[in-house]
Amino acid sequence: MRLKSGIPGFDELIEGGFPDPSITLIYGEPGSGKSVFSLQYLMYGAAQGEKGVYITTLSEKFRWMVKFMSGFEFFNPEYFEKGVLVYDDMQSKIGGDETAMLGYVRELIAREMPRRLVIDSITPLAGYVGNYREFLFNLVDMLKKWDISVIFTAEMKNSVHEEEMYMADGIVELLLRDEGDYMRRYIKIRKMRGTNHSLSVHPLAIDSRGISVLKANY
Repeated sequence: MRLKSGIPGFDELIEGGFPDPSITLIYGEPGSGKSVFSLQYLMYGAAQGEKGVYITTLSEKFRWMVKFMSGFEFFNPEYFEKGVLVYDDMQSKIGGDETAMLGYVRELIAREMPRRLVIDSITPLAGYVGNYREFLFNLVDMLKKWDISVIFTAEMKNSVHEEEMYMADGIVELLLRDEGDYMRRYIKIRKMRGTNHSLSVHPLAIDSRGISVLKANY
């Protein structure tokens, strides 16, 4: 089964959508489009009547997220008002207690029963737990017991841990390249289990409509 991403030009690169259920890691440096990709994915699902949960670990207040995303045509804050989408600031709940963090995510999923889940970003959690590999294994193991499709984002600037790559079913890299007088965005699918995916580096556009993938010239 495939779950459409809501990103124009992307699903055709992965045989029609994300394997469902699955866990996909989307990583790149700041400004590469990770949060826009994630929220566009959730908004598309909400438009189909699918419940979604967005967990931020960066302590970004809801009103600030709305402020910065409201310029995109895909963004509809009414989905949050109606409860189709849930925005959760996890920063105030995370400390050094790995068991409590896992329990918190489990209870949130059990309460909301989402079809789509985003954790943006997974990178800061490495600084809050004693054994990040074990924590991530337990988190992924717990999430796979639910019939949901998950996106983790990670900051390339702070390095992506091998554990994140090994445990994800799919890996998508968002790139920013300095090409003379311009910075250009690209997308590369590094891994997608059970999928005959594109191996090309494709141009990525971000405009008022949101993110879209353009066809590679090679």
